[in-house]
Amino acid sequence: MKAWIEAIRLRTLPVSAAGVLAATALAVRDGSPRWGAAALCLAFALLAQIASNFANEYYDWRDGVDRPGREGFRRGVTEGDISPLAMKRAIYITLALAACCGLGLVAYGGWWLIPVGAAIGLGALSYSAGPYPLSRHALGEVAVFVFFGLVPVTLTYYVQTGTVTTMAWRVATCIGLMGANILIVNNYRDADDDRAVGKMTIAVKFGRKFASALYLVNAFVACMVMADYWKGWANPLGYVLFIVPAFHLWEQMRKSSGRELNPILGRTAMLMFLYALVMLLDATQ
Repeated sequence: MKAWIEAIRLRTLPVSAAGVLAATALAVRDGSPRWGAAALCLAFALLAQIASNFANEYYDWRDGVDRPGREGFRRGVTEGDISPLAMKRAIYITLALAACCGLGLVAYGGWWLIPVGAAIGLGALSYSAGPYPLSRHALGEVAVFVFFGLVPVTLTYYVQTGTVTTMAWRVATCIGLMGANILIVNNYRDADDDRAVGKMTIAVKFGRKFASALYLVNAFVACMVMADYWKGWANPLGYVLFIVPAFHLWEQMRKSSGRELNPILGRTAMLMFLYALVMLLDATQ
C-alpha cells in the first residue's frame, strides 16, 4: 500500500485540485456555480493526473529512463515494489474511472466533451509514452501548463457557465504557470540523473540556473496576469500569499540539491492549492 501511495504522488495532486478550485471560484464570482459539475471535474482531474503519474512510472521504467536509487521520490516499479503488469493495469483502470466521471459532464457541457476527454487521456499518456514523450524532449513544463492550467480551468468554468471569458483564460494562465513550477523543481532535482540516461528536460537542456530563473519568472507572471482580479480584503493577500513564499522557495531551491528538493516540490504544489483556495473563499464572501 505504501508503494502505491508513493506512486500516486500525493504531494503533486494539489495541481489538479487547484485548477478546478480556481475555475469554480471564478464561476461563483460570476454568479453561476454548478457544484455537481465542479465535483465531477475535480474527480476527473485527480484521476487523470494519477493515471499520468502511473504511466510515468511504468514507461520510464520500461524505457530505462528511471534507475534504482534515483534522487527523487521512490519509484515502485523501478525499485521492484510494484510489478510492471500491476502498474500497467492500474494506468488503464484509472483512465477508465476518469472516463466515467467525464461522461457525467456531458449533461452539463454537451457531447463534444467526449473527444476532448479522450484527448486529455492521450495527453496523460503522451507525457511519458508514445513516439515522442513530452517529458523527454524539454516539453514537460509546456504539457503541465496546458493540461493542468489551460484545459482544467477553461473546461471547469465552461461546464458551469456555458462560456469561457477572458478572465477565465487569465486564471488558466496563472494556474498553468504555477503548475509548471512544480515540474521545474522536479526536473531541477533530477537534472544529473536525467542527463545520464539521455532524458532531455529544460534543466538538462538549458541548465539549472535557467530552470531556477524560470521558476521565479513564472511566479511573478502568474501574479501579474491576475492583477485586477482581487478585490476587497483579498487584494493585498492575493499577492503576498503567493509571491513571498514563492520567492522563499526559489531561494531554497537554489541552495538545495538531491532529496533536499523533495519538500520544496511539495510546498510549491501546496502553495498553488492555497492560492486557488483563497480565490474560492474570496468569491464566496
